[in-house]
Amino acid sequence: MIYLWRRRSNRARRAGFRSWESALRKAENRSGETRHRPWPLSQRPGFLIRRLHQIHVALFQERCGEFDITPLQYSLLSALAVRKIADQTTLAADIALDRTTTTGALKRLAARNFVERAVNGQDRRARLCKLTPAGAALLAKIEAPARTAHRATLDNLSKREQAAFVDMMQRVVAAHSNHDSAAVIFD
Repeated sequence: MIYLWRRRSNRARRAGFRSWESALRKAENRSGETRHRPWPLSQRPGFLIRRLHQIHVALFQERCGEFDITPLQYSLLSALAVRKIADQTTLAADIALDRTTTTGALKRLAARNFVERAVNGQDRRARLCKLTPAGAALLAKIEAPARTAHRATLDNLSKREQAAFVDMMQRVVAAHSNHDSAAVIFD
């Protein structure tokens, strides 16, 4: 009985495969039908941007690993150094991240005494943040290795190409800023 069931099951699978295969051939033979042309990953902007980000994070970790800080946390410390005091929503907008992710990173920085978070007196739901002296000292120590990591990301390009590449990235980001819930701020 089991043998018959397996034979029927295999026959049904083969028949289903043949019908699928013939349907595919018919679709390909229709006039005006566009055939799928492979698009190599190495030519897709999204793939390349993701790979470049992975490469940059690896370079950042190589140069800044001793500080036990992520690129996101470094961005938050940098934004706070510029703003002095800011609420979490403003910081999220500064670094173009959602508030939840930003809040989590700020909590981790506060647990390490790099950031102070206090309830906003004008809006009890909001938290105001500022660098602690330990956070400012860390930022001063990590600044040079972090810049080295950023430079290393593009080091195989000439100075002119690096400037043009950064300019093009800024233009692409600015043109698509409405596709992101966080406002991007450029210096």
